[in-house]
Amino acid sequence: MNPIFGDIIGIIGVFIIVVAYILMQVDRMNPKGFSFSLLNTLGAIMILISLFYSWNLASFIMEAIWFTLSLYGTLKAYRTIKHSR
Repeated sequence: MNPIFGDIIGIIGVFIIVVAYILMQVDRMNPKGFSFSLLNTLGAIMILISLFYSWNLASFIMEAIWFTLSLYGTLKAYRTIKHSR
């Protein structure tokens, strides 16, 4: 496995999470909204994938928690959207 591929995937994941956080901070994205949670979920998945190329236990634990919480937020926001229709 090429570690550069893992780095690229991880960097894209970090970029996605940071962009979501910036948009939330400048009031362009609702932190309880579907988009914010989905971007965090996708970013965490990409960072987790990168850790299979370059293992780090502490980072894996952090991203597994981040993924779990973001996935919960994504599902919660989806249910809210679905019930409001």
